[in-house]
Amino acid sequence: MTWDNSGVVIADPEQVVLESDPYRRLSYTWHTFTPELNERVRFGDELFARLAAERRSLVAFDIEQVGQSVKLTVVHDDFEPGSAAATMVRNGWPVFLSSLKTLLQTGEPLASTRVDREAT
Repeated sequence: MTWDNSGVVIADPEQVVLESDPYRRLSYTWHTFTPELNERVRFGDELFARLAAERRSLVAFDIEQVGQSVKLTVVHDDFEPGSAAATMVRNGWPVFLSSLKTLLQTGEPLASTRVDREAT
């Protein structure tokens, strides 16, 4: 699984696709926190150290036809208790999915927004 975050490409052999059923399901392990990503996103040394020490979590996208529409369900789970990444993705997915919806409706994603990097 290769992940591109605004030009920071992460291709780690332990970040893998677990299941791929085109047009229905995609599941993969997530995330490799790298120094390059930290430099781009600026987590800060303490938060970056916490994130880098966490195990990978799991992401699954399920797509299903519902009448004339298509339903997308995103589940991101299997976090360690007290995970800093869990807090970040809980705040990040709604922004990402809203931008995806706007892209599909208008052809343009939402304008860049500030991502909350504070972990509780």
